Parts: sequence; C-alpha cells; structure tokens
Amino acid sequence: MAESIKDKVAIVGMGCTQFGERWDTGLEDLVIEAAYEAYEDAGIEPKDIQAAWIGTMFNTTAAGTLASPLKLGSIPCTRVENACGTGHEALRNACYALIAKAFDLVLALGVEKMKDTGFGGIATGPTTSGTEAWRPTYFYGVSPPTRYALAATRYFAKYGLSPEQGKRVLAKISVKSHYYGARNPRAHLRREITEEQVMKAPIISWPLGLFDCCGVTDGAAAAILCRAEDAKNFRDDYVVFKGLGAASGPGMGKVLTTYDFTWWDETEGAVRQAYEQAGIKDPRKEIDLVEVHDCFSIAELIATESLFLCERGKYKEQMSDINAYYVEGEMPVNTSGGLKSFGHPIGASGCRETFESYKQIQGKAQEPSRQKKRWKTDKKLALAHNQGGHPGKFACNVTVVGLP
Repeated sequence: MAESIKDKVAIVGMGCTQFGERWDTGLEDLVIEAAYEAYEDAGIEPKDIQAAWIGTMFNTTAAGTLASPLKLGSIPCTRVENACGTGHEALRNACYALIAKAFDLVLALGVEKMKDTGFGGIATGPTTSGTEAWRPTYFYGVSPPTRYALAATRYFAKYGLSPEQGKRVLAKISVKSHYYGARNPRAHLRREITEEQVMKAPIISWPLGLFDCCGVTDGAAAAILCRAEDAKNFRDDYVVFKGLGAASGPGMGKVLTTYDFTWWDETEGAVRQAYEQAGIKDPRKEIDLVEVHDCFSIAELIATESLFLCERGKYKEQMSDINAYYVEGEMPVNTSGGLKSFGHPIGASGCRETFESYKQIQGKAQEPSRQKKRWKTDKKLALAHNQGGHPGKFACNVTVVGLP
C-alpha cells in the first residue's frame, strides 16, 4: 500500500546563489556557489554526498553539469527536467531515493543560465539545424505572455471585473512582489514600484504590462537531504517534507474552445496529493506561507485560487485588506519577491522556492521585514508551487514542508 512522504525526509542544508544577470559567471560556477553553501549549512564535506540530482531545462550535458564542477567522483548523478517544475523534480526524486534506503545523504540542485542566449525572453534551445543558435519560445505559435494574457482577460470577464479593476488587482500583486524583492538581498529585481507605474507601463500582451512579467534570470539553489531519523546528526533546526504532489494534464486546453483558463486542473491535482499526504484539510487556515509560480501577475492570482488558498473567483474581495497576502497577513504569498522579482531561472525555481520556505521556518529570512513572526500552527507549514507550460497544458509540482 502506498505511503505518505510526511515526516520521512529532512532538509539539513540549503544554498542559493545571487539571482540576476550573472554575465561574469558560468553555469558550473552557479552550481558550485549553491552546492558549497548547502554543504556549509549542513556541516558536511563534498565526499559525504552519496548521490545527486540536478534539475536543468536547457543544458543538455546530462548529469555532468553537476558531477564535473563538484568533483563528485563515481557516485550516481541524475539529470531531471519537468519544465518550470524542474527544481521540484530534483527534490522529489531525491526524497524517494532516500525513502527507498538506497542512500543516506544526497544532494538535489536546480540551475539555469538564461541570459546567455541573446534573447529578451525565454529561449527553447538549439535550432533544428543542429547549430548552437537559439530561438525565442512560442507555445503553438503564441508567446508565453499572450497565453497568460488570455487567462487574465477570461478571468476579468468571468468574474465581472472591468479592464481598469482587473489591471488594478494585478498591479497590487506586482507591487507586493517588488516590495519583498527590494528587501531580499539575493533577488534579481530589487526595486519597489507603485500601482500607477504598473498601470502605465508599456503593454507586453494586454492586459499584461512590463511590470506584470517576470524577468529572465541566472541562478541556482541546492539542498542536502537525509532521512528524518538521521537529521539530528546534522542540525537541530531541520525541516521535513510533509507532502509532494506532481501532475501533468492532457494538454487539451490549447485546442478546446470550452477551456476555461481561470482554474488550473494540474495545480489542483498536484496540490490535492500534497494536502492528502500532509493531512491538510483547510489550507487557508493551516498553510502559513506560500511561494507560487508567478511568471506573470495573473499566474499568482489563479494559482492561489487553484491551490484552495482563496475562494474561487474571490481574490479581489479577499485581498480587500491590502495586507492579506503580505508576510503577517492571513495568507502570505511570495514573501521572497516571487519569480516576478526574485527571478525565474527555470531549473532553479523549485529549489529556490523551497529555500525560502526553509529559511522562513528557521527564522533566518535575513531582512526583518520579510521574516514571518506569527505562525498559524506549531508545524509552520510552507507550500511551494511550480507549473511548467501554459494555461491549457501544464505540468505542476507542489511541495509542502514544515517542522517535525
């Protein structure tokens, strides 16, 4: 009979690079930065690692991207990829290897070097001609901002928001992201913005403007994991996994004229798995802190609803208290700055979101105005969510962590 992951695997060390335009830093340098901070945090040596997983979307040199710069020797190293959920996939695979008792201490790392392609947006990789040229990403002939813009306009229409009202709601989300990004020393975009700046910004794909879209970023994050019964050998303030969920939909939303756009089935499927494993019955009352996949401001809104953290169609009403989604509010979301302000190196984001959960639970969020002080329960439950693809065709990963 299948068993829950709850309280069986612990995080005993984590590392995260500075995110941003790391023009003077190579992919392998990012790997080293994140891994060695994680080693130090766990109090271990590189030779202690028995197996490793690397999550990266665009790099195609297999697990050598990890094994070579870290000089891991002849231990198992595995590359995984699941679009924007890639970092979570590295963590998920490492967790299940530990539960199987194949290893005792492992490394999971996500990394991406996004800025070197020469494109302002996401690139897909080498062209079909086999050359090393890269090209911009399009989802079936439509750019990522346009796919999410369709979700925004549909949400406005379905729930009776005028264009002005809808854009104002999204602007409040972007303002919050930048408020926390400006206070996070590792974030890419460290500048506060105003609602009016968001409202008047150049349009990328209406209604999404410049400040509704996340940046293109370089970065890496890493975690050292062991089974929970061994965690005290490394530290007292370790954090344990409570639930892991993963779901990939059939992808028919891109062709069905009846596709709704305002509810993401893959997110619902993944989070139901995680909640069941963690024993969570009322997420808004039990979850203390959330990092969601906010590649665009509308993505944070719909993800928050699809994770059952806000009543469906009620985001505007439930955020009427401007502080509801801030760190000491009822449902804190993206107190790191999120993908929007912290940055979104695709392979790294899942690990980076979990890094925020880990540090917040330990009380080590660095800047006092970002550190959560009031928790709903003594378990300090934190959720991280990533989804790859686009509305209508997602692969989604959800991770819930907390105290043992």
